[in-house]
Amino acid sequence: MMHLPRFAFLVSISLLLASGASVSLAGVPLKTICRVKGQEDNSLHGLGLVVGLRGTGDGGSFLPTIRSMSVALEMMGTPLGKNGSAELKDAKNVALVLVTATVPPAGARQGDRIDCHVHSVGACKSLAGGTLFLTPLVGPDPRDRRVYALAEGPITIDNPETPTVGRISGGCRLESDFFNPFVKDGRITLVIEPPYADFQVAQDIVELINSHMTVQSGGVPLARAINQVNVEVLVPRQYADDPVLFVSQILELPLMEVPLGPRVVINERAGSIVMSGDVEVGPVVITHKNMVIQAGGAQFVGLDSGQSQTTKLKALIDALNALNTPTQDVIQIIKSLEKNGKLRGRLIIE
Repeated sequence: MMHLPRFAFLVSISLLLASGASVSLAGVPLKTICRVKGQEDNSLHGLGLVVGLRGTGDGGSFLPTIRSMSVALEMMGTPLGKNGSAELKDAKNVALVLVTATVPPAGARQGDRIDCHVHSVGACKSLAGGTLFLTPLVGPDPRDRRVYALAEGPITIDNPETPTVGRISGGCRLESDFFNPFVKDGRITLVIEPPYADFQVAQDIVELINSHMTVQSGGVPLARAINQVNVEVLVPRQYADDPVLFVSQILELPLMEVPLGPRVVINERAGSIVMSGDVEVGPVVITHKNMVIQAGGAQFVGLDSGQSQTTKLKALIDALNALNTPTQDVIQIIKSLEKNGKLRGRLIIE
């Protein structure tokens, strides 16, 4: 049994140079790896007041909340007296919050209700038990002051560790229609999702569309690649009045081979790490807190004598887990490897 020093752990991992095999998917519909340009979500936001808190609000020392309360009271026909904001100095059951909502990519109609989220911006300790006062929401363009939605309702705290962040289920009522046009100048644009964006993939999509839509196009090529992300497709004349049918047919076309390189997907909030089996680590020495980790040495000292030499990232993570390294520390090490060019795979942060 190997005894580990108190202040430093040394794990020496030798790498076997081997080329990582690519992963391929057979018969993948284009809708799995592409989206249609124009079908994006829309963000709405506004500043509002949460009332009904149990003494956990901003209090009278946070002036933005006091000013917002003054405006709200005046709009409701109850303006402040001569003492002004001094009358609100003990209002500890109110908090100023940022309210956000996201309209889905498919759009929505006036009167639809969607979820919204609230985030405290002041000295509030907790939004638990509070109710959002009627709040107008505007779009992302600060020059456009049009009210696109109204938000209100009781707040639900999803994570007790962050009581200053809450959600209102169906608390946002849309005041405008959201239609997302997807045809421009008689063309649609397919946007390849980031994990698949590649020049070869874009060219394969072009060849797939042109070969399958020959009859509809009269032999004229419909698709052309703009770059490794965007593929422009001409809508045939017979589909001019029914572009939805054309798009549905395009998105159902199967791409027989989609090369996927090594990748690591990290969700920092959930603390999860998902990696493909072919992710490798280049020669590197990492000093992190009370650990010294060496990958790429001539010899291999494993915590498990049955463990074989390998270039895989999994071996490094297994060694870190054996040393009871916190997940957040492992994530930081992986991010550092990527920044230094030693992570031989694509890093995706969610």
